Amino acid sequence: MRVLNFAIIAFCLSFVACKKSTSFCSIKEFGAIGDYKTNNTLAIQSAIDACHKSGGGEVLVEGGDYVTGTILLKDNVTLKIEENASLIGSENPEDYRNIDSFVDATGQVRGKCLIGAIDAKNIGLVGTGVIDGRGKIFESKTLREKLMNKGYEKNTINKLVANRPFLIRFVRSENIKMDGLLLRQSAAWTCHFFQCNAINVNRLEIYGHANKNNDGIDIDSSHDVQITNCYINTGDDAICLKTTSPLPTYNVKVSDCTLKSEWGAIKLGTESMGDMYNIDIRRCKVNYTKGGGIKILSVDGANITDVTIDSINMTNVDMPIFIRLGERLRTYRDAPKREVGSINNVNILNITGSSADLDGSRVSPPAGVFITGTPNYKVGKINLKNIYITLPGGGLAEHKNINVIEDETKYPEFSLFGILPSYGLMARHVEDLNLENYKFIITRPDERHDILTLDVDNFNKK
Repeated sequence: MRVLNFAIIAFCLSFVACKKSTSFCSIKEFGAIGDYKTNNTLAIQSAIDACHKSGGGEVLVEGGDYVTGTILLKDNVTLKIEENASLIGSENPEDYRNIDSFVDATGQVRGKCLIGAIDAKNIGLVGTGVIDGRGKIFESKTLREKLMNKGYEKNTINKLVANRPFLIRFVRSENIKMDGLLLRQSAAWTCHFFQCNAINVNRLEIYGHANKNNDGIDIDSSHDVQITNCYINTGDDAICLKTTSPLPTYNVKVSDCTLKSEWGAIKLGTESMGDMYNIDIRRCKVNYTKGGGIKILSVDGANITDVTIDSINMTNVDMPIFIRLGERLRTYRDAPKREVGSINNVNILNITGSSADLDGSRVSPPAGVFITGTPNYKVGKINLKNIYITLPGGGLAEHKNINVIEDETKYPEFSLFGILPSYGLMARHVEDLNLENYKFIITRPDERHDILTLDVDNFNKK
């Protein structure tokens, strides 16, 4: 009670201070205590609210480790976390708010977050400090046992365990800036932008290996996005463009990032209801990635077009290039089911890299490029130019005649197709494929085809 009263008094005094100057105010002025144990949700939210009401500015997080539940940014407010400070996610799942709840492609309820914004504009998260979600606390078994010991009812436990909080989640917001922070150990996705626009993400370092679904940056039904100079090391997709609503994702530029992932590095899909277009990704490094380097997946009705991926260097990457047009047609947010989509006018240029070795591949022996539509729906125009991929070989004569499954409605993952009958490139159900200036180098013998095309209308190889 004494802490609460102090926070209220500090809020009133600091609101007056903020009215005098809209440039900045500190969360300490609102009663925040950076001792790694006090819950500062009320104090931090009060500082944000006061800054917003006084016209906007910066809210400073400085000199301590501040535990908090969900806090929401408001119009014209930037939260600045300084080098000697961190925001730490609360251990109590009831301290997190659900904003714009939805069910993701795995059937899990999502929507909670540590830092969020909804219908906001001119907002930011900047600084050289840390935001730590302490995601291991939300591991299913650990959290379930903890809540049972505290006497929670079974239904309540199930709900709290299932909806793990994202670290950052912005919904229907615009003019967003993120710069310089270290984002650590989210309980689920690290950064999720849903139906947002004018997004500028720069110099983030993301480390996420605390739990399942530890994506780095998810751009979802959003547009006018720039992501630059980020270092991302995650347990799930590093940078993922998706559409969990019928609204498109478009005008996205990614450049000069270093990516490492236990799953995919650069990914369009899997959730793919709305279209994706005008995508430009350049000068990125992809290292030690186990679930695909470049993945372009339309399976829920998206028309994916006008995509350029240029100058990507890959080291030890399982399946460097994977393109899939499928017929899963999953829906989200009660939207009506769409028709099967398309993939067209995709340019993948200047790719240099090495595949994972035999022991490190999800499918062994591995392959370099796999492009597949379905018997009823073909991938459109794909241009591959200056492609140099080193592979471990190891294919046997018996692999050369494998009949690769179609599985048009299944989850679109390259590992589900098994061993391919070619080690360099396999393409099937494609209208127009251009392969120019390429080399697939094998470090040991491989008796499979180097290139195999099936049901490809027009194949130009130079």
